[in-house]
Amino acid sequence: MANDKNAITKEQLEKAMACKTADELIEAAKAEGFEVTREEAEAFMAEKEDRELDEDTLAKIAGGKKDSRCMYIGY
Repeated sequence: MANDKNAITKEQLEKAMACKTADELIEAAKAEGFEVTREEAEAFMAEKEDRELDEDTLAKIAGGKKDSRCMYIGY
């Protein structure tokens, strides 16, 4: 398998996911030798936010609550 110089490691991805702002992401990327534009950083942050679970959904998963939509199919 060829080594892709643009591939990121699991640790780098974890650092990116821990960033709270686009500016933090740009700085973290720069520290790892990557150049990230503001537009790319903002797009990443928006995508990351879309994937985070809200408190109600997280409570349902953690608490094992049934989702009323699942009751119709027997879950």
